[in-house]
Amino acid sequence: MNGFHGHVLAASSTDVDLTGGNLTLVVVVGVIALVAVAMAIRFRAEVLAAPDGTESMKAIGLAVQEGAAAYLARQFRTLGVFAVIAFLFLLVLPADDTSVRIGRSLFFLVGAGFSAAIGYLGMWLAVRANVRVAAAARDEGRDPAMRVAFRTGGVVGMATVGLGLLGAAVVVIIYRSDAPTVLEGFGFGAALLAMFMRVGGGIFTKAADVGADLVGKVENNIPEDDPRNAATIADNVGDNVGDCAGMAADLFESYAVTLVAALILGKVAFGAEGLVFPLIVPAIGALTAILGIYLCRPRVGENGLTTINRAFYISAAVSAVACSIAAFVYLPTDFDGLTDLPEGGSLIESVIGVGSAGLDGNPALIATLSVLIGIVLAAAILALTGYYTGTENRPTQDVGKTSLTGPATVILSGMSLGLESAVYTALVIGAAVFGAFLVGGASVTVALFAVALAGCGLLTTVGVIVAMDTFGPVSDNAQGIAEMSGDVDGEAAAILTELDAVGNTTKAITKGIAIATAVLAATALFGAFSDAIVGASQDLEGMQDADLGSNELLALFGVLNVADPANLVGLLIGAATVFLFSGLLISAVGRAAGAVVFEVRRQFRDIPGIMEGTGRPEYGKVVDICTRDSLRELATPGLLAILTPIAVGFGLGPGPLGAFLAGSIGAGTLMAVFLANSGGAWDNAKKLVEDGHHGGKGSQAHEATIIGDTVGDPFKDTAGPAINPLLKVMNLVALLVAAAVVQMTYGEDSNTSLRIVIALVCVAIIAAAIVISKRRSVVIGDDAPPAAPGDHREPTPTAPTL
Repeated sequence: MNGFHGHVLAASSTDVDLTGGNLTLVVVVGVIALVAVAMAIRFRAEVLAAPDGTESMKAIGLAVQEGAAAYLARQFRTLGVFAVIAFLFLLVLPADDTSVRIGRSLFFLVGAGFSAAIGYLGMWLAVRANVRVAAAARDEGRDPAMRVAFRTGGVVGMATVGLGLLGAAVVVIIYRSDAPTVLEGFGFGAALLAMFMRVGGGIFTKAADVGADLVGKVENNIPEDDPRNAATIADNVGDNVGDCAGMAADLFESYAVTLVAALILGKVAFGAEGLVFPLIVPAIGALTAILGIYLCRPRVGENGLTTINRAFYISAAVSAVACSIAAFVYLPTDFDGLTDLPEGGSLIESVIGVGSAGLDGNPALIATLSVLIGIVLAAAILALTGYYTGTENRPTQDVGKTSLTGPATVILSGMSLGLESAVYTALVIGAAVFGAFLVGGASVTVALFAVALAGCGLLTTVGVIVAMDTFGPVSDNAQGIAEMSGDVDGEAAAILTELDAVGNTTKAITKGIAIATAVLAATALFGAFSDAIVGASQDLEGMQDADLGSNELLALFGVLNVADPANLVGLLIGAATVFLFSGLLISAVGRAAGAVVFEVRRQFRDIPGIMEGTGRPEYGKVVDICTRDSLRELATPGLLAILTPIAVGFGLGPGPLGAFLAGSIGAGTLMAVFLANSGGAWDNAKKLVEDGHHGGKGSQAHEATIIGDTVGDPFKDTAGPAINPLLKVMNLVALLVAAAVVQMTYGEDSNTSLRIVIALVCVAIIAAAIVISKRRSVVIGDDAPPAAPGDHREPTPTAPTL
């Protein structure tokens, strides 16, 4: 590769001719998407055919099913308001023509609908599979139980890749050259719904989990899923609406948005082939995901995580070989062989002084190496996250050892582990981004397309990754149902404990890979955002191609010149938004968990016979508390994600908006990994103690790890994972408003007063939402109920109502 030299590519508005063989390949991709959906239906039938346990298990499972379905129904009604507003917002934004603008808005609804459907599907099956996993462990043994749990994940994984590919393929077939613009709406819909589902489900699940642990395990010394604890049903419901529905929607939007970024840049970089090859890669991944799911068969005496990792690595290796072959069969070995590759110069590359002699480089080799970088990145993060959070590795074992000296050292060791692991994970992701950028060094546009192709390479593993993620909450719920029913003990109970620990690690791994996709997609989207800003200026008075290099707006990578105070402010706001977003979610969990704590204490105090097992807790009241508090907390983080980039863009200009995105990507990457890995290590350190280490259950060491785990719960399952869709939502909003920002800042009809008014309105809405959020009661104050009988701790000090 020859660096940034030679011929440059056309601006993103250039038409390409998608006919003949290229169109046929897109149709084939659509067929593969339908095959993936068909496999999801088949795996679903296999899961539902498994025995569903004893009558006691069925009764508990039914309560979880009803709670999860009721929560999601209320959540979707709430989110419908946001969807309508966003639909109208997209309708008024400029586009090449009316049909494209309408298509972008309609496919926003499709993307949002697919994201919601994936989330609901994940929840619906998980709440039925958990009973079957428990029954399989009791009646058949470890291997059948693991098979049911992983096949449940396989259903969600195949549905994710199937619907993601289907949506992208249909848009490309219908809109051809305009597909990237329409796909902006598709990706925005997927990301917006996923963020809300991730936020709401995360608050629900961790409020119930924290409340159940603090009152049950710490204060009353009863097991985690003891039926005497009124929060246990809510805890199991939360696993499904948070870890299954929320994470499934999250990974679907990662899939959709990465495809959006790849197709936007692919059209510019590779012409017609650039609209097709990014679809071929994940189509291959859909087929290899089927292989990976079938390969997940444990060997005698083998740890469950080893089994899952082997299936992942084999499917990833097959994907790497197949994608390499596809690249050299489909793509030419020089740029002259690409079709519909215009001779004009890209505005971006004109700005930074790239020449216009012919493009050097091998498109097939560029594509192959980029995809391989993405696949290797997924494998590297799997290994790195597994090392820091797995129970068999030293980092988590060291956190467990600190339990001998109390909860403070547990928390300190977990935080230090999270901070350290975030650095190494960020370096690995950064190396992948920069490596792909260097591979595509024929031009800036090709380099950014290479980054997007690395994201597509990572997408080849998504089917197995989603299966790994869903495996976690299904195993967790299976253990809970087994314990609550009292029908599982001995070896079967040990099997479910092992699968639960494996699930904790797989959940941490999938969170790491999800944030990697967010960084790759955000980097590629940043390239699309830059091209949109430069392209929007093309027709402005006094900004013709010959003048671009001297204009402050269009000195493109001067957009990130932090010597400019406005850009530095934008950078800081971007980083600060990630911190504020995380703080809001952790605070929301704290408020909701406080309400759960007081409700569970009240029931222990007021309902006769609970501790003796003769009184029945009021499980529904805790479910109602978690549902109410999680849904009322949705608006504030959602408004922050949508309105902050609008406020920065119109208030400070396009340069600071670019810096804002850079700041959010940097801070978001580190924060998300820190939160996910520290939380995962705390959770598995607790599992180590519960397995008999350092005094075992009921010891002071156990109590210390429980406290660490309750701190980590909102870290790893609420704030950390929600940063992933946050980054994509903010990048897509910036991309969507880029043209309007340029027009109102530098156009003939520029209106500084109107820009400032828009920015101030956005800031005022965000500030009002935060103030309202902070005024909500945490149920701590003069009206707090007294402690439950047998609770000899000091009374909670009176605190001001927040």
